[in-house]
Amino acid sequence: MKTIYRAAIAAALLSGVGGVALVAPASAKEKDKKEEAGKAPPLKLSKDVQPLAVKAQTALQAKDYATAEPIVQQVAAAAKSDDDKYIASVFQLQLAVGKMGNQIDDNQIKGPLDALIANPRTPQADQARFNYQRGIIAANAKQPQEAIAFFQRAQQLGYTDPNLPLQMVKIKMEGGDVAGGSADLQKAMDAQIAAGQKPDESLYRYAMAKTLQKRMIPDTIGWMKRYIAAYPNAKNWRDILFVYGLQQGSALTLDKGQKVDLFRLLRREKALADQYDYEIYAQYAIDLGLPYEGKTVIDEGRAAGKLPADSATANDLYRVAKQSIANEGSLDPLEGKAKAAANGKLAAGTADAHLGAGNYAKAIELYKVALQKGGVDADAVNTHLGIALAGSGDTAGAKAAFALVKASPRADIASFWETALGTPAA
Repeated sequence: MKTIYRAAIAAALLSGVGGVALVAPASAKEKDKKEEAGKAPPLKLSKDVQPLAVKAQTALQAKDYATAEPIVQQVAAAAKSDDDKYIASVFQLQLAVGKMGNQIDDNQIKGPLDALIANPRTPQADQARFNYQRGIIAANAKQPQEAIAFFQRAQQLGYTDPNLPLQMVKIKMEGGDVAGGSADLQKAMDAQIAAGQKPDESLYRYAMAKTLQKRMIPDTIGWMKRYIAAYPNAKNWRDILFVYGLQQGSALTLDKGQKVDLFRLLRREKALADQYDYEIYAQYAIDLGLPYEGKTVIDEGRAAGKLPADSATANDLYRVAKQSIANEGSLDPLEGKAKAAANGKLAAGTADAHLGAGNYAKAIELYKVALQKGGVDADAVNTHLGIALAGSGDTAGAKAAFALVKASPRADIASFWETALGTPAA
């Protein structure tokens, strides 16, 4: 997330305060007319301040800061009433911002802003903006509690800049309250979505990085799923699944079987990116006794131009996969044995082989046998049943199977698959 650039602060500070009308004290009749019209009464400057204020305003409007500076000092020295002090603070702010241009110095504008915030003659709209800018100054000074107080006051006064809730989120997160910041960010993004806006991609990545840094893994996974649902493309699928469990230092440590289920999702989303992805996926599949799947992955990698013909690793894997397929022979004899077995282990293993070979109908049948007989890891079998159903085109059945997966990390893997089934394919 980005903070407000200092170059943008000048315009925000001066909006609405550059055209203050300097008039002689109004008569009682004129004052009554103004108040009846629902407008704030005009400034009533003292006789010592009035002529100096006119000169100061003229010089400031001409951007003649050398001339304006001593006159502004005289206005501040002569100011007695709230009206006098208000116009003095406005001039001090204009002078400081004007002299600095885009190189805003927080220390130079902090005093005038504090004076304007404290002055009852400052209009509410300006109070809201000034509180917001003071919040930014406090945030820059690493004063999170003070910054939050100014931002909350700005909200109460009706400040509606979309950066406000995001600034508050950033302060909370940077201050260590990642859980509170994450919840606030979700509210802010929900409000954006409700208003027909699409939250920026960087917000999702910021939230994922911060929650992962604190090892708030369920929150990280939640942000991953929201991110990919909003921005479903191949790169993002690969990014989140690698961060989740496919790279060193990932959110969770997975075994080969669990990793293969993530690679299967990447394959479905056409998100296998390079030689490494294809080769490690094929390696894991072959290691798990799924040579059909390993061979198919290598074939697809070659067809996609991601596996060069001279890759020794790919060629070795391909040779091993073909030899294993030849040694394995037909799976048909195993089906009868699986259905007659006392438990579902053989049925689940045979179903896994059919799943790897793309025989979804056979895989679905045998996974159901395995669940009926029992004695198997129900979460793993339901994950694979969901993958087989998804491959067969039965989206509703796949979602129902994934919903039965209860324990982490398989529940997370199943939820990623559910998310994929609910979003357009990459």
